[in-house]
Amino acid sequence: MLRGNYTARIDDKGRLKVPTTFRRYIEEKHGTEFYITSLTGECVRIYPLSEWEFIEQRLALLPSMDPARRKFLDRTNYYGQQASMDGQGRILVHPLLRKAASVVGDVAVLGYLTYLEVWELDRFERRLLTDPYTDEDEAAIARLGI
Repeated sequence: MLRGNYTARIDDKGRLKVPTTFRRYIEEKHGTEFYITSLTGECVRIYPLSEWEFIEQRLALLPSMDPARRKFLDRTNYYGQQASMDGQGRILVHPLLRKAASVVGDVAVLGYLTYLEVWELDRFERRLLTDPYTDEDEAAIARLGI
């Protein structure tokens, strides 16, 4: 599983050096191919390609003109590109998504079980403050026995 938060850097060419802990797990379980995208442009989502292909299989179960499917694919295709990790553990985040998510220099790389999210540090901290963990959230998690 991909878990935790590591600070990383996106260089001047737009390459993210994947934190070593995440890199080892991903290479062992999934290889070096990725789909890099976003739903909102606020952050970068990095899916091992095998995880993204699983999402595509699930989406294929919906009718091709389903509005939710179409909106999801509109966004993930607009922001998305397939990428390979180089021998130094770097992956390229294409310019459109880098600009939308304001990810340059130091960034937060968070594990979300099956994918990574990359956030501009201040933007993520603002998100935590404006979207607090509520009693309703606690109840939903408690229903899982956690």
